[in-house]
Amino acid sequence: MSITLAAQDMCVTQSALSRQIQALEATLGYRVLVRGHRSIEFTAEGRRLFRHADAMLEQLGEVVASLRPGDARQAVTISASIGVTALWILPRLNAFQHAAPQIDVRVAASNRFVDLEREQVDLSLRYCRPQDAPEGALRLFDEALVPVAHPTLAVAAIEDAAQLRRQVLLEFDDVSRPWLQWPAWLRGAGAGRVKPKGVLRFNQYDQVVQAALAGQGVALGRLELVRPLLEQGKLALASALPATASDYAYWLIAHSALSADAVVVRDWIQKEAARSKARARPRVR
Repeated sequence: MSITLAAQDMCVTQSALSRQIQALEATLGYRVLVRGHRSIEFTAEGRRLFRHADAMLEQLGEVVASLRPGDARQAVTISASIGVTALWILPRLNAFQHAAPQIDVRVAASNRFVDLEREQVDLSLRYCRPQDAPEGALRLFDEALVPVAHPTLAVAAIEDAAQLRRQVLLEFDDVSRPWLQWPAWLRGAGAGRVKPKGVLRFNQYDQVVQAALAGQGVALGRLELVRPLLEQGKLALASALPATASDYAYWLIAHSALSADAVVVRDWIQKEAARSKARARPRVR
């Protein structure tokens, strides 16, 4: 958010870059930046344009990099949602790199379903119902929800009216998935009419978990994603009720033609999922 620094990056003068921005705004028919005293910020239109253009340019850069000739090893690309990437893949990736240092891994976090063939993705972890999983997809583990909070909050039964009224609920703000939101869980627990102290909403699930780790409230934990945090004592169960089951699950989808390195990564993901499923888990209702 600096014309001066941007001009330096582009090896042009500050005035030349300002004229380019003015030309862009004239072409678009609306302003993309608001200029203040020694500061600039996006307009609402500019912020939306940047968000989409940035993602598209990043994808283009990835394609260009994948086509660059040279002696570099071909990385195995894993695609997964932002939440699964942050909470399930990344905490396990260091151990894999130590076990197989000869294999380069590229993680592409995106909440959209990718076309493995067209986008040159080797493996994809996706969240969907059995009937929506593509042919050949491997079911890694099921979905189950448990309330979780930082141990210092000492929440033992968030469904209890007295406890609920004292706590802030951390909400995954995705209306397309109501089963991952607090109203559905509280109705099932018989506490649907009790008002919490407050609600914080986040549009990415890993943000919900980060807020819980910071002690900002109680989150609905997706069990297989927060299990390591529970085992490490960084989070604690905030209810003695059984975990809530869902008809959604996590699936591994593989490219039709995997390299030898990609097969090793695929097998590692399957083993990690099997190891997770084998551990003790709360009762499911």
